[in-house]
Amino acid sequence: MPALKLRLLLALSVLIGSIFPHHVSAIIDRRAVVARYAPSRIGTIDFSNLTTPMQVGNGNFAFGADPTGLQTILPFAIMSSWGLKNDSLPPNRTQADVDNYRGVSWLNHGRPVQYDFGGDPLIEQWLISNPNRVNLGRVGLVLLSNNGSAMDISAGDLSNVDQHLDLWTGKLSSAFDLGGKPVLVETFCAQNSDSIGVTVSSPLLKQGQLGIFLDFPWNDGTKKFSAPFVGVFNETANHTTSLSTARFGKNVRAQIAHTMNAATFFTSVGGSAFKITRDSPQAHRYTIRPGATGSKFSLVLSYSPKKPTSIPRNRDVVQSSVGEWEKYWTTTGFVDVATGSTDERAEELQRRIILSRYWMRVNEAGDTPPQESGLVNDGWYGKFHMEMYFWHCAHWALWNNWDLLHRSSSIYSRFLPSSIARAQVQQGWPAGARWPKMTDPTGRSSPGNINNLLIWEQPHPLVFATYERRAVPPGQRAHAVLAKWRSVVKETADWMAAFAWWNASSRVYDIGPPMYVVAEDTSPNITRNPAFELAYWRYGLGLAETWMRELGEDVPSQWTHVRDNLAKLPVENGTYAVYEGIPEDFWTTPAFINDHPALVGLYGWLPETPGLDIATANLTTQKVWTTWNISNCWGWDFPMLAMSAARLGEPEKAIEWLLHPLFQFDDIGMPIGGVRVPTPYFPGSGALLYSIAMMAKGWDGSKGRAPGFPTNGWEVKFEGLAKAL
Repeated sequence: MPALKLRLLLALSVLIGSIFPHHVSAIIDRRAVVARYAPSRIGTIDFSNLTTPMQVGNGNFAFGADPTGLQTILPFAIMSSWGLKNDSLPPNRTQADVDNYRGVSWLNHGRPVQYDFGGDPLIEQWLISNPNRVNLGRVGLVLLSNNGSAMDISAGDLSNVDQHLDLWTGKLSSAFDLGGKPVLVETFCAQNSDSIGVTVSSPLLKQGQLGIFLDFPWNDGTKKFSAPFVGVFNETANHTTSLSTARFGKNVRAQIAHTMNAATFFTSVGGSAFKITRDSPQAHRYTIRPGATGSKFSLVLSYSPKKPTSIPRNRDVVQSSVGEWEKYWTTTGFVDVATGSTDERAEELQRRIILSRYWMRVNEAGDTPPQESGLVNDGWYGKFHMEMYFWHCAHWALWNNWDLLHRSSSIYSRFLPSSIARAQVQQGWPAGARWPKMTDPTGRSSPGNINNLLIWEQPHPLVFATYERRAVPPGQRAHAVLAKWRSVVKETADWMAAFAWWNASSRVYDIGPPMYVVAEDTSPNITRNPAFELAYWRYGLGLAETWMRELGEDVPSQWTHVRDNLAKLPVENGTYAVYEGIPEDFWTTPAFINDHPALVGLYGWLPETPGLDIATANLTTQKVWTTWNISNCWGWDFPMLAMSAARLGEPEKAIEWLLHPLFQFDDIGMPIGGVRVPTPYFPGSGALLYSIAMMAKGWDGSKGRAPGFPTNGWEVKFEGLAKAL
């Protein structure tokens, strides 16, 4: 290693150590590790079986490419955190009907609570499916003939495909032969704007035979899931596009406005000289013909909800991508479990770690919490789920990616007014803010029983706040964090205390009914005192009390009274039960052991909480391992199982869960959804990264280095991580 490079790495190590107190002094050759797992698609490609794209992106915006480096053969999506639209209202309904929608009232221990379900079914479904997330367009290569016509390129026209994604720089290189002539497409995404830079190199350009097309699909909320592709390109009458070639912005040579109902999105085009024409008045497809006769052509495509005053040049896009990706890989957390390990499973686990780090940076680092499939395709109409925010984004805290986490964690302060209104105005609780489940950037709760009766999203902000407080040293910075989160912490805990019901007969506070447990598979009207939610409630209130004490303020007495007098965790036959009063044979009843096994989260996902008996938690976890219908587990279930095994001192079992045959990642490292949801299902990646950081750096009270990993066959190196709670 050159001396200058070594000195720079040492200086960087010292700098990181000063910023991140948990930084390990050992230097890992990060670039070598990252390069080892760069995904590729080479040779004869079966396009009919490709369900995930290679992507470049910045967290708020992502471009999905097929093996041509664009979307020439397969219409993978261009998606963003801001690209959402509303469908037309149902027949004979007006905006006033939407504004005045009211659901049913259910009794909560004798008091009526109004929920967002059971109202006008047409308005209810409209509210569920709107706004929906849109595919901003399609970009691909096209063959140009001498007479000016354009011809589509098919999979059969390609040979010798050689596609590689450089994770260190964000460069997607796609080489192939087209009609016997070589073509190279290099695709980058800017990190400071929602723009891609594309450079095409080929002798076909010099011969005037290669161009680029832009096409724009219709999107609507008729489907709950839209995968692997989003939108349709043959319903051209439903929307409009218009082309302008006026010079109205710096570096903008052309601009296409795409309007769907009341929403308009802009595609601005810059780069090398070109001519652009609309294929036909009825189509929303445009063909770009390079203006020069050289063998290289560069293009910048920038996407926005408003007309931009400028777009970057291609070299700006490249520099932005290279600089920010190198910063990402070098200045935050890193884990190397493969170098030096003799366990043959380490290689696959390392592949999943590195590729998850890349895909989460592309898909899950936006200004709002991500949807389940990130920016690849649409699930649940493209909305995000606040209960899943933990599994999507809590790992950013442990890997010290605070710049990325701060983008979306502000959602709690943004949603605070509407969440207070939901709790106190709509539902009539005496205090607090009730966070929504399935929602959108407005914070509006989507109707539905589960969407209204699930509660485990409620303590999440207390955990996010606590991690942020732990990440800064004592003093002024810590006080600023305490003040920043104060209102969110207080209103969160106020509602938790209000929701708990004093049972005069048993002289404890009960949780529910009505409510749904984590697995969403119990009857809400009889679900009382579920074990996981009770533990999380008690733990969350304790975090809130600590917060107020560190602020130097009095702790509300109601918080303490509720926390100290919450019902005990329910036990049946020596193990914890899903909820109090569940049938004694629940361990052999498929309905109760068929979904998310949250019982293992009592000690694993959560630390040891007051009232938890570790021996009982151990017996419960062992029972889950042998009894639960693991074939129906998915995504974050497996890292949750691994975290429980790690805390209970069974690291070998933790590795088995992380590499379970049903917990799969595809050829480019995207987490497979399986039969339950489309691929990718990114909570699996977020949970994997959370568990890896926890198993490597440890957790409060853990002992030894890498306490969650086996000592036999594993050499674990890590830098820049923070301990888990």
